[in-house]
Amino acid sequence: MTAWQERLRPGWTYGLRWKIVLTVAGVACAVAAILGVLVHNVLTRQRVDEVRKEARQSLDAALKEYAYGTETTDGHAVLLDPVQLPGALRKLAMSGERGLMVGEQDGKAVMWAAAPAGGHVLAVSIPYASTRDHLRQMDTAILGSALLAAGSVTLAGTYFAGRISRRLRHTATVARRITEGDLDVRTGIPPGGKAAERDAVTAVAVALDSMAASLQRRLESEKRFTADVAHELRTPLTGLLAAAGLLPEGRPKEMINDRLKALHSLTEDLLEISRLDAGAEQPELAEHELGPLVERAVRATALDCEVHVVRDATVRTDRRRLDRIIANLVVNAHRHGAPPVTLTVNGPVVEIRDHGPGYPVELIDSGPQRFRTGDPGRGRGHGLGLTIAAGQAEVLGIALRFSNAATGGAVTTLRLPTAPGRGAGL
Repeated sequence: MTAWQERLRPGWTYGLRWKIVLTVAGVACAVAAILGVLVHNVLTRQRVDEVRKEARQSLDAALKEYAYGTETTDGHAVLLDPVQLPGALRKLAMSGERGLMVGEQDGKAVMWAAAPAGGHVLAVSIPYASTRDHLRQMDTAILGSALLAAGSVTLAGTYFAGRISRRLRHTATVARRITEGDLDVRTGIPPGGKAAERDAVTAVAVALDSMAASLQRRLESEKRFTADVAHELRTPLTGLLAAAGLLPEGRPKEMINDRLKALHSLTEDLLEISRLDAGAEQPELAEHELGPLVERAVRATALDCEVHVVRDATVRTDRRRLDRIIANLVVNAHRHGAPPVTLTVNGPVVEIRDHGPGYPVELIDSGPQRFRTGDPGRGRGHGLGLTIAAGQAEVLGIALRFSNAATGGAVTTLRLPTAPGRGAGL
């Protein structure tokens, strides 16, 4: 899997989904907490103010009745210098001020109201336990409502985040299949409409479909052009080769034949590429010992290449097509690399290495591109040879990888499928 494919793995959308869910849940909880605190403060202040108002009224009535010697008023107990009065409230009343404070009387919560009365402290107590219970019940109701609201919003956010995540995963899967070469796949979302303008995910999917369709049209046009050019060149080339055979022997004839053979080879390469692009190549698979197969392919190139068979293996492949792959890679190593060129067989793995400037970065990242020759001053180039090798490797199910050695030089690695029931040889 390439680095680009790794970035397109759909697992990243799971992280996005939970980020959305956690964000919605956090915001919902924060809003619920803020509203709960505000409601609690308002209701508590309102309830306590009612009790305080009642206590003040009772205290005022008690002060009036005290002047007439009465110690009860409005059904509330009126006490003079009560022992259970909170010390802070007693001190306030002794200083000539009135005050209110929650305290206890006979083990029960009460609201005390106290005021000075002829050198004494006159106090009124109003039951406060029911008010406290009411406030606790109110807090429980507020907390339950806040949790219910936050949970409902979180569930709704989870649902919509799941829908977005599924659509993003589907879009990422389509993008990955396009990267792998399946240009017919689409997201299935129709273009146009107001939804595409409002929904960013839909806009991305529509843009991906448009890009895939445009790329497919360009590639199909390129394939047709390559095939048409190759077919159109083949007929005049055949005539030129026949006409060149009638020329008198000499240096001019050799030069003409040399250029015509190069042009004929280029034409055949173009035809082979057009067949690979069209998917018309069908391999004739058979079981072969890899070591002798590779040695024979290298000898056919008549180029200097050291072959080392570390460990042989029985592979299932098309001998003619494998010969083509090996020959192209060895020729490319001599043409764009530097000697010595070595080929190592280690089980079903074949490694071809030269000691030149190495492959350019764009080839390692994106694979070979037809007709690109690169900058000889900066690194090795590549033409149709590597493109054909990559296409034939795909037909044979061979994993082909381009890299550079740490000590310099280009390294091409082929991993062939082994024969069923036959592992690597010793």
